Amino acid sequence: MQRRAGSLLLIAVGIVAVGLLAGCSSGGTTTPSATTTETVTATPTSAPTPSSASSGSASSPSASGGSSGGSSGGSSGGSSGAGSSACATSSLAGSIEAGSGGAAGSTYVHLVLRNTGSSTCTLQGWPGVSFVGDTNGTQIGNAATLDRAAPHPTVTLASGQEAVAPLKVTNSENYPESTCDPTSPDGFRVYPPGSKASLFVPYTAFAACRSEDVTELDVQAFVPAGQAAD
Repeated sequence: MQRRAGSLLLIAVGIVAVGLLAGCSSGGTTTPSATTTETVTATPTSAPTPSSASSGSASSPSASGGSSGGSSGGSSGGSSGAGSSACATSSLAGSIEAGSGGAAGSTYVHLVLRNTGSSTCTLQGWPGVSFVGDTNGTQIGNAATLDRAAPHPTVTLASGQEAVAPLKVTNSENYPESTCDPTSPDGFRVYPPGSKASLFVPYTAFAACRSEDVTELDVQAFVPAGQAAD
């Protein structure tokens, strides 16, 4: 009986020993934490810095906006005729030159205005024209009618250049003397287009009708010298 009890005791001790070994084995498999730490820190990733990304997107719109504004202003400022103002009366000198000769009962002459100033200027449209006399600039008869069918370009005059307005003068002899009441004029009063100041152009070749019942003068718009049709 003692021998059998000893055998049972040995078996019980062996079972306890096996359980202890199993516990040690399972605890060993859960301890390698160092490997997990190395996996997290081994390969750091790089990303663009916020400052470089934001500066690139901000500078692009402002640069394009500045270039488009500059180009539109340049093209506008550089257009033809910019910077030339209307010719001042004080910078013009007038004269009368031969025209096409006219038709029966009338004569065409050229009213010429020359730029005597140092700056380029422009004339556009019809002048105001009338006979004057009595050696004091008194208007004689009616002012000229305007031939609205005539070409009326903007004429650019550099210093010394001329513009021409064809002027038709109906012969005073076409009217009864009692109707015309003719007199010898001193010349013409001329208002450049758009101006309230006039200049005097001497010319005594025509007889002017004092009567306002007739109108002897008809004027076309200014064109460049050499381009007048009449």
